[in-house]
Amino acid sequence: MRGILRVGSRKVWFYIVVAVIVGLVAGYVVLSEPDSPKLQSEKGILDLRQVQLSTNPQKLTGEWSFYWQELLSPEDIRVRSAREGNQDHWISIPSSWLGYPLEGQRLSGTGYTTYRLMIKLSEQDRNERLTLRLPSIFHAYKLWVNGELLAEVGEVGQDKNHVTPHLETKLVYFQPESDTLELVMQVSNFQHHRGGITKDIELGGSDVLTTKTNLNLARDMFITASLLVIGLYNLLLFMLRRKDKAPLYFGLFTVLLGIRSLFNGELIFTQWLPHFPWESQFKIEYLILCLSGYIITMYFDCIFPNYVSRWFRLGTRIVTGAFCILVVVTPAIIYTKFLLMIGVMVVLHMVYLMIGLVQAAVRRMEGALIFLLVSVITLVTVVNDFLYYNGWSLIGNTSPLGLLIFTMAQMVLLSSRFTRTASNEEKISSELQDANDKLIEMNMNLERTVQERTQALSTAHDDLRTSYDQLLHSEQGRKKLLAYITHDLRMPLSSMLGYVEAIQDRVKPERNEQYLKYIRDNTIRINRMIEELSFLSHLETGQVSYRMEPVQMITFLRDFFEQYELVVRDVGLDFILDIGDAEDQQPNLPVVEMDAKRVEQALFNLVSNAMKFTSRGGLVRIALAVEEINHTRHAIISIQDSGMGIPPDQLEQIFERNYRYDRPGLGNGIEGSGLGLAICREIVLAQGGTVRAESDGKMGATFYVTLPCIGNEGRG
Repeated sequence: MRGILRVGSRKVWFYIVVAVIVGLVAGYVVLSEPDSPKLQSEKGILDLRQVQLSTNPQKLTGEWSFYWQELLSPEDIRVRSAREGNQDHWISIPSSWLGYPLEGQRLSGTGYTTYRLMIKLSEQDRNERLTLRLPSIFHAYKLWVNGELLAEVGEVGQDKNHVTPHLETKLVYFQPESDTLELVMQVSNFQHHRGGITKDIELGGSDVLTTKTNLNLARDMFITASLLVIGLYNLLLFMLRRKDKAPLYFGLFTVLLGIRSLFNGELIFTQWLPHFPWESQFKIEYLILCLSGYIITMYFDCIFPNYVSRWFRLGTRIVTGAFCILVVVTPAIIYTKFLLMIGVMVVLHMVYLMIGLVQAAVRRMEGALIFLLVSVITLVTVVNDFLYYNGWSLIGNTSPLGLLIFTMAQMVLLSSRFTRTASNEEKISSELQDANDKLIEMNMNLERTVQERTQALSTAHDDLRTSYDQLLHSEQGRKKLLAYITHDLRMPLSSMLGYVEAIQDRVKPERNEQYLKYIRDNTIRINRMIEELSFLSHLETGQVSYRMEPVQMITFLRDFFEQYELVVRDVGLDFILDIGDAEDQQPNLPVVEMDAKRVEQALFNLVSNAMKFTSRGGLVRIALAVEEINHTRHAIISIQDSGMGIPPDQLEQIFERNYRYDRPGLGNGIEGSGLGLAICREIVLAQGGTVRAESDGKMGATFYVTLPCIGNEGRG
C-alpha cells in the first residue's frame, strides 16, 4: 500500500508542478503585455521622443511629482514653482500612497493629493490625436492635460463629507499641438484603506487604445456571460434533480463569480449603472469574495464525500460568517483593510481542498486529477490577483480567466458525472428488469426449474413428467365430469325412465305422443348438458388453451352483432348495438388482448340467457363503454334485457354451476342447463377480466363484462 501511494504521489506531484508552470506561463506570457522599449519617468519627467505613440502606446510608469494634502490646478503649480522653485516630492506610479515616507512619517491610505507628470513628445506625435486610457483610480479624481480639464470621476474634496467616490475606466482624447505634455491629476480618497493611482495609465494613439479597450471589454463580457450561463445552467439542473447538490453549489459559485467580474477589469457594471451606490458595489464584491471559499468547499464535499472534515466545515462556516458580518456592518474604510486576510482565507480553502484532491488523485478517483490541475491553475491566478490588489504584482485581474478555465473543467466533470450516473441508472434499471423477468420466469416454472437443477433429469424424464401432469389433469377432469354427470343427469334420466315405463304400461295411451316428445327433448337437453359439463370441467381444471391476441373491440362487437342478429330477432326480440361513446374516442379506440372465439362464446351465453328470460316483443341491447379503473383503461361490454329481472339477493349466485331461476309463463321455448353463466365467468376470468350482473328484481337485468385495454392497435 505504501508503495502504491509513493508511486501515485510522485505522478500527482509531477502533474501539480506542470500545472503551476502552465499557470505561471499563462500569467506572465499571455496576460502580461511587454512594451518595447520600456520607459519610465524620472523626477516627474518622461521622455518619449524616441517612441511613436500613435502605433506604440506607453504606460506612464515611474516617478510623478507628488503634492500631499494639496489640491492644485496647473495654474497653481506654475505660480508656486515661480515663487518657491522646484521643491517637489516624487512617488512611483502605479502604487498607493499608503506607507509612502514623507517628512519622517508614513502616510495613511486616506487623504488627498495632486500628481504631475511632464512628457516630452516626438515631432511625429505633436499633430496626432492621442488618447489617455485611465483605469479605476481610488476613488475620485480630476485630470488636466496641458491646462485643460478633460476628465472628472466622482467629486474631489479635502474631507470625507466633500468627496464622492466613484470607479470608472475612461478614454480621454486630445490633440497635443506641442512637443510637451503636462498631466495634472487631483486624487481624493476617504472611503478605502488604499488611495492613489494603483493601476497603469496608458498613453498612445486613439485608434490603438480604443481597439484595445474594446477588446478588453469584449473579453470581460465574454467571461461574465460564460460564467453566468454556466451557473444558471447548473442551477436549472439542480431544480430538475434536487437530490444531487453539486450543481447547486457549483451554480452559485459560478453565478457569483460572474457577478463579481462585472466589478473588475473594464468595470462593466459601472458603465451600465453609473449611479449605483459605490458602497453597495464594494460590499457585493467583498461578500462574493468571502463566500466563494465556503461554497467551493461544499461543492468539493459533494463531488468527493468524506474528504472534508467536520471540524474544517464548521470552522469555515464560522470564519466566513464573521467576515460577511464584518463587510455588511462596517464601512469600506474598515473592511477593505482585511482584504489580505480574506485572500488568505480563500487561499487556505483552496490549499486544503487540493490536499484532499491529492489524496483522491492518489486513490485514482475519477475526475480528481483534472479537478486538481485546474485548481492549481486557478490558485495561481487568484493569488496573483491578491498580490496585484495589494500592490505586489505587475499582472492584474487574472482570476476571471483562471476561474473561467476552472468552471469549464468543472462543467466537463459534472457532465461526465451526470452521464455516468444516467448510464449506471440505465444499466441498473436494465439489470433489475432482467432480474425481474428471470424471477417471474423462475416463479412460473419453479417446479420444473428445481427439478432440472437438482435432479438433472433427462429429456425422457421431462416428457414423462409432462405426460403424467396431462394424465393428472385429465383424471381430475374425468372425476369432475363424472361427478357433474352423476349429480346433474340423475333428475332428467329419472324423468325419462318414468315416461318410458308409462308408455310400456300403457298408462295413458292417448298421451304416448306427448311422452315421446318429452323423451326426445330431454335427450337433446342431456346431450347439450354433457357437452357443457365437459367444457366446464376442462375450464376449471385449466385444460383449455387460449389464443391471446390484440383485438379491436368495436370491430369485434359489430361482427358479433351481425352474426347473432337474426337468431335473436327470430324469437321475436329487438336486438340493438350501441357503441357511440367508445367510437367517439378516436384515435384511442379500445384494444383488448384476448381469445376472440372464447369471448364470443361467453357473450353468446349472456345473450342466450337474456333471450330465455325476455318475453316476445322485448329488447336485448349490447353496449360498449371505456372507463379508467386504477389508472388503466378498461372496455366494458354491457348486455341488457327487458325481461323479468333477477332478485338482488341472488345476483352473486347466478354465476354458480347449476343455478337456475325459472319463472312460469315464458313462451320462448328455450330451456337452460344452469351452466352457461358459469362457463361465461371462467372464460372472462381467463382473459384477466370480470363479469357481474345488476337488476332491481322487477324488470330487466344487465350483465357487465370488463376487460383491460392494452392500446389502440389490433386486428379487425
